Amino acid sequence: MTAPHEEEAPVRGMWRQGFEVFCENRLALVGVALFVLLAAFSFLGPLFYQTDQVHTDLTKVFLTPGTDGHPLGTDGVGYDQLGRLMLGGQTSIVVGLAAGLLATVVGTIWGAIAGFAGSWVDAVMMRVVDAMMSIPALFLFMLMASIVTPTVPMLIVIIGAFAWLGPARLVRGEALTLRTREYVMAMRGMGGTGGRAVRRHIIPNAIGTVIVNATFQVADAILYVAYLSFLGLGVPPPAANWGGMLSDGLSDTFSGHWWLLYPPGIAIILIVLAFNFIGDGLRDVFEVRLRRR
Repeated sequence: MTAPHEEEAPVRGMWRQGFEVFCENRLALVGVALFVLLAAFSFLGPLFYQTDQVHTDLTKVFLTPGTDGHPLGTDGVGYDQLGRLMLGGQTSIVVGLAAGLLATVVGTIWGAIAGFAGSWVDAVMMRVVDAMMSIPALFLFMLMASIVTPTVPMLIVIIGAFAWLGPARLVRGEALTLRTREYVMAMRGMGGTGGRAVRRHIIPNAIGTVIVNATFQVADAILYVAYLSFLGLGVPPPAANWGGMLSDGLSDTFSGHWWLLYPPGIAIILIVLAFNFIGDGLRDVFEVRLRRR
């Protein structure tokens, strides 16, 4: 009757040790705090600071910060800058998380199948990856965004459809190593299928690499959204995101409206730093030598 408890104890110990290793990384804790604050600001902020981000008000154009109840001023069409920063954060975070998750899932499956199958299957699948990676990602995003209407779901699909190449190569390298392990060979010897090997052994044992890479994929996706929006290929008004606000703020800065540039720029820097710090902390957690010290 004590066997289940004996099996659960090492698992709890491993999770606790991983949590302790993560907490030892001060930058990782800073990353978590930054993400929580930015997410709360973007999604909970509008509940307490309500503004009209749909209808323009040309009587309140380019108000300086603190004027007429606008802490961060207003933009060229009268939108409250603080409220718009919250709305833009929702788009940037949602697209970044969803696109990063999509890229990670597709890349993990593709890389696991290619690495485990080997032979000509691996050669063909990885040549597809190499061919797509030879084309600048930003060029592909710009091409797709100019062909289709850049809505939020479409941005998720566009970014996720091309951002999976990096995870695919990482997982493929893990799969090449894992497929020669004794437990995989034993499973195949007992009649197990390749699909079962990928689902039960290859992907679960590469989960550390996948999770760490996923955090960087989210950061990259947020930057891609900012790039596209900066070039005028983001979600159309009245929707907003930080990249589009940065682009508008840059052009308005030359007219002396400096307060429209810095808030979205700082927000982009902070959210990208947050996910990179979290990724560094998770990399420490999944590092075998740190977990066994």
